[in-house]
Amino acid sequence: MQNWRNTFRFLTALQLLPALESGEETLVGGQAVLEGVMMRSPHAWGISVRKPSGEMVTHSEPLARLSDKHKWMGWPIIRGVMTLGQAMGLGFKALRFSANVALDEQPVKEGEKKLEISGWVAAVNIVISLGFFIFMYKFLPLVAATELKDHAGAIFGNQIIFNVVDGIIRIALFLLFIWATSLWKDIRRVYEYHGAEHKTVFAFEAHDEMKPAAVQRYVTWHPRCGTSFLMTVMLISIAIYTLVPVQTFAARFAVRIALLPVIAGLSYEIIRFAAKRRGSLFALMTAPGLWLQRITTQPPSDDECECAIVALDKAMELEAVHGGELVIA
Repeated sequence: MQNWRNTFRFLTALQLLPALESGEETLVGGQAVLEGVMMRSPHAWGISVRKPSGEMVTHSEPLARLSDKHKWMGWPIIRGVMTLGQAMGLGFKALRFSANVALDEQPVKEGEKKLEISGWVAAVNIVISLGFFIFMYKFLPLVAATELKDHAGAIFGNQIIFNVVDGIIRIALFLLFIWATSLWKDIRRVYEYHGAEHKTVFAFEAHDEMKPAAVQRYVTWHPRCGTSFLMTVMLISIAIYTLVPVQTFAARFAVRIALLPVIAGLSYEIIRFAAKRRGSLFALMTAPGLWLQRITTQPPSDDECECAIVALDKAMELEAVHGGELVIA
């Protein structure tokens, strides 16, 4: 039963992955995982996961900077798509590592093999996660908005109103899912580690002491969070879909899939700009994501902050070797 619980925790956290990770290439960021935190710098990443016994398991690896390999990957819009793709891949790898640490702690009978999230299990989970995302946030809202248009009057046939209603339904489903998962104790602990990650990043950027007591002084919501990114995506998508004059259900659904990279890249640029200029109009667009982080981040314990600090230390040790000194202005 415990093994099924751990597997289900992994699958649920996988659905939340875009809301838990930070996809910024040029600054320190991170992601909450199961009972731990992954931290990344421009050229390295480190992870620290706490076992039930209290022992921390750590791991770190160098990380290729995409814009160093190919200059065109650093172009606006394109860099967002590429960086977010790399961040999602790294985030999944870190989440799988944390799940396997938990499974490794489970007792097994003599002669039986220890359970782990194998390659094929991971692939199945990715397919399920992608299918869930498309069904929940693309297909269902479009079906609901189409039904309203067909049965509630001609006003919903207006291109702008139709896409606004579609967007409101999409956001409502997202908020419902975030709220529902927050009620589960195991996922709430993931949200606590998410808060620890943000506090640690804030402390690092402020050149503060990397100790739990110092880290705890900072807030848990951060403008570069994946939660803010997702909310920005959903708001931007309303405007983008309105600009595409298609009328049939099939065409609208195809547009929502095809424009995902464009919307993601544009949203990345807005988040990047807003994080540097917090008094700008673009920063107002990211405000709903900061409000939502009151749910997706929770006040962490000192032990959880310690986990985030250790993960950052591991990343920075490799960053010094592969990237040199990282200067935060």
